[in-house]
Amino acid sequence: MTADEDELYGADEDPYALALRPGPEPVYLRLADGRRIRMPVHRWHGQPTVADRTVLERCIGPVLDVGCGPGRMCRALLSRGVFALGVDLAPRAVALTTSLGGLALCRSVFDRLPAERGWKTVLLIDGNIGIGGDPHGLLRRCGGLIATTGRLVVEVDPHDVEELCTARFENLQGQSGPYFPWARLGRRALNTIAEDLALSVTDQWGYGHRRLLALGRPDWASGPR
Repeated sequence: MTADEDELYGADEDPYALALRPGPEPVYLRLADGRRIRMPVHRWHGQPTVADRTVLERCIGPVLDVGCGPGRMCRALLSRGVFALGVDLAPRAVALTTSLGGLALCRSVFDRLPAERGWKTVLLIDGNIGIGGDPHGLLRRCGGLIATTGRLVVEVDPHDVEELCTARFENLQGQSGPYFPWARLGRRALNTIAEDLALSVTDQWGYGHRRLLALGRPDWASGPR
């Protein structure tokens, strides 16, 4: 790490920003109805897992990692010689990514981004299909970012679920952030949205409990996978 840790973290951070600090403490996604989902913070900070490597192997550059967090995927891609850029709304996520040698921008995926319609791969993994609580709108936006022969790599919930909800992050100390719109989506629901947006499933695979799909445009669906 090249930046001073005091520059990356503050005592008054909300639980999501605190989750960006490497360590063993769990962070949860608390849904408005009371359900609690443990977030895979250990995965955000670790080296790419075997499941992550199945994603990396399918990435063709340039790659845009939406909701990159601490940037493990874009950093791993750069180390493989594949250009990758992360985007994340959290300044701490971007600071951590860049301090560790990655490239990232602090902005929303719905903001103007570099190389629109030029990305060969756009990643929506680690539950980031839930961003904004509108998977249809998010996939439409991401479909507008990829090149003609580009692909979206999307991680879905392992269960057959389609849920639009509100949630907030919380930790074991009782700290919690504000509620925000979120979504959970299984494979069947993703297929339905993809069809509505004229996207085709070009690949699908799993490793352990994780489930992933690649989406592309129909005129390329019969091409290389």
